[in-house]
Amino acid sequence: MSQSQSTAPVGGATWPVLGDAERGVLRELLVHGPLPRAEIARRLGVSRASLTRVTRALMEHGLVTEGDVELRGVTGRPSELLVVQPAARHFLGVKLTGDTVFAVVTDLGAHIVATHEEAIGSREPGAVIDQVAAIYTRFAATYDTIAAAGVTLAGDVTVIDGRQVVKVSQFLGWDDVHLAERLTAKLGIPTSAENDVRALTATEHWFGAGVGCSSLALITIGAGVGFGFVVDNRLVTGHHGRAGRLDHLPVDSAGPICGSGHRGCVSALLPNQAIVNALRIAGLDFAGIVELARDGHGGALRAFTDAGRALGTLIGTVANALDPEKIVLAGDGLVVMELAGDEVHSTVRQALAPGTPAPTLDVQPFQFDEWARSGAVLGIRTMLRF
Repeated sequence: MSQSQSTAPVGGATWPVLGDAERGVLRELLVHGPLPRAEIARRLGVSRASLTRVTRALMEHGLVTEGDVELRGVTGRPSELLVVQPAARHFLGVKLTGDTVFAVVTDLGAHIVATHEEAIGSREPGAVIDQVAAIYTRFAATYDTIAAAGVTLAGDVTVIDGRQVVKVSQFLGWDDVHLAERLTAKLGIPTSAENDVRALTATEHWFGAGVGCSSLALITIGAGVGFGFVVDNRLVTGHHGRAGRLDHLPVDSAGPICGSGHRGCVSALLPNQAIVNALRIAGLDFAGIVELARDGHGGALRAFTDAGRALGTLIGTVANALDPEKIVLAGDGLVVMELAGDEVHSTVRQALAPGTPAPTLDVQPFQFDEWARSGAVLGIRTMLRF
């Protein structure tokens, strides 16, 4: 569909106007699950009377209900739990690659209820926006409570003069695209855009391995290498939307040269294509090299050992710089932990500053739908102003 053939905004379910306290209560229930009123009041530092008014408003909007009764440990008194109503609203999540649109619908609890995948017809921004709008229209025919959307992509996404801007997206060939603003107008619902790794980091913090952590680091491995950080419960973006650019950290001064001309950096050793390039066996892709390594092929194992050293250097650097509670590893290139885990761990130990404890590593099994789900979580966080 061309831009000249664009349809009118579809519109979606209205998200209620919520105050700070109401958004805070909803966030606590989303992240930590059902909680008694006394526990919520303690966490947020509000009085029971104030909390009663807040929860009444959330119930009137259909976002929260009363759940089971549990006995409190000290007093033995019964206490009703407050529970999020996940089906009250739905959210659209989209992940854009250089050639594919991955889309999901989640409920308010970030559970995926529908998925869709299709090739990008044209990388021209207006055409991609039309394509996302058409996907939303099809989803909205079944899910008429979609309240917001989030779109994630590899690249630099920042805020300039109060407006979200995709400054650069190499895979899409974009520069200075006001994607969120244009999609909001097109879809008729609030839409945000974000760097895909930062969005995934925020999702892990709220709904994944990072729940309960005030500081968290995420490293993704696959087509590229990405980094996301949470410090003091806040996602780190950086002044120019470029925080976490560690993909060209030097590892081996005698190593191969990456596409940007750096010798022996992380990007020259760790991404899937870097491992393919290390062997240069005609017709063999990453999956084929993985099988060679599993069969004991010396060259394939050396390539993964080099990749493991690069990953260990990254983990040690992140631990030294940020001292996070947990470092999450994700992505379709995590087979490096299977084939070179010993190299990863030994390099981490060598890289750590004296006295720095070994970081807690959480290796997450990864499905590509998680990228799109993080877009839906971006929509949830936008409506809660996080």
